[in-house]
Amino acid sequence: MSTKDPQPGMESIEMDAAQARSAGASAIAQVALGGPQAVKRKFGYRWTICLMIFLATTINYVDRQVFSILGPLLTDEFGWSEVDYAMIVQAFSISYGLGYLFMGRLSDIVGVKRGYSLFISGWSLAAMLHAAVSSVPGFAFVRALLGISEGGNFPVAIKAVAEWFPKKERAFATGIFNAGTNVGAMLAPIVVPAITLAFGWQWAFILTGAIGFIWLVAWLMIYRSPEDHPRVTPEELAYIRSDPPEPVERVSWGKLLTYKQTWAFVVGKFFTDPIWWFYLFWMPKFLDSNFGLTLGELMWPLVTIYLVADIGSVGGGWVSCALMNRGWSVNRGRKTAMLIAALLIVPTVFAPLAGSMWAAVAFVSVAAAAHQWWSANLFTTASDMFPRWATASVVGLGGFAGSVGAFVFQYMTGQILEATGSNYSIIFVICGLGYVTALAIFHLIVPRLEPVDMQR
Repeated sequence: MSTKDPQPGMESIEMDAAQARSAGASAIAQVALGGPQAVKRKFGYRWTICLMIFLATTINYVDRQVFSILGPLLTDEFGWSEVDYAMIVQAFSISYGLGYLFMGRLSDIVGVKRGYSLFISGWSLAAMLHAAVSSVPGFAFVRALLGISEGGNFPVAIKAVAEWFPKKERAFATGIFNAGTNVGAMLAPIVVPAITLAFGWQWAFILTGAIGFIWLVAWLMIYRSPEDHPRVTPEELAYIRSDPPEPVERVSWGKLLTYKQTWAFVVGKFFTDPIWWFYLFWMPKFLDSNFGLTLGELMWPLVTIYLVADIGSVGGGWVSCALMNRGWSVNRGRKTAMLIAALLIVPTVFAPLAGSMWAAVAFVSVAAAAHQWWSANLFTTASDMFPRWATASVVGLGGFAGSVGAFVFQYMTGQILEATGSNYSIIFVICGLGYVTALAIFHLIVPRLEPVDMQR
């Protein structure tokens, strides 16, 4: 065979892809004219892409959770104060916010495939580097490296959902991949203590960090855009593109900040992201401080919290989709789902007063589930209000705001715990009221969820 000949099978794959694009364009035209065959399509390759995003999000949360699981052990080993621990957590928060901001922008420029490849490579390497440090500045530095690269996950994931799903399915797809946050947070307390007790805490960082590179190989092999993917049928492509077409443009952060819709999303993230991060980074220390749990005893309480949270993530996305399928407007469906979540979180104020460890876990479990319920719908409001080509940038701005809020809240947490002898009551009151406050402000800014007119 001549070296110029195509590889076996490649010519037919390229012809199939070209035929699929041609047939897909025809099917999309038929949908626009009222043809029903594509809209009835419910399953397809887009769910494989959703699965890959779910797995990436799971890995993302395993890697960030290793440090919090080991927090009590590292605090004892290196003699850290509450303020020292808060400083390390803050380093992750502010760098994560910067990563969210700039990586979201980069995602809109380089696209989903390249963006995800860059981000997961960066955070996997940073996770492994935790094994090489032993001081507060050293841990703060590697946490900052981890944060800036992990900050790209959600902007590029939301962009991928916007590219692969019509609006009617986006909240459900977001809820599914967002469930990876809970699976990752649930796997970490199972895997990390086992590795640590067998090999030492350094290997917990090395082995969990290496998993991302395995995902990367699979991603590079299977990902293409819907129009170019040979596994996407013309009917599925028509279903994916069944929403009215949108113009493709570049938009500056400055212009995005002139829209009230951007500020509504930013406010929602600023008030509620810090609370979720408190659960992630401080729950092992809370359980250790209030109930004396050791590293080996943390597994079941934390697994319970994030298992229940998984139900909230998928359920929250499903509820708003179900309401809209019953004829509810996007505005009414999304906000109703967010209101239910906000009200379910209020009882978490009683967690520090619980008479037993499992009662405290029950309060936090419901709150964690309701946060994920809230988050699946809040994320989706970005694609409800903005076109696909601006979604990652808007999510990036919101994520940055959430990280700034987390930075402030973690500073407050460290100072309050240091001053009160590790009394968590004030902190849990803030957690319980944060979501109803956020939703009230969100609704005042955008009384109706309406698409932005990007042409003005």
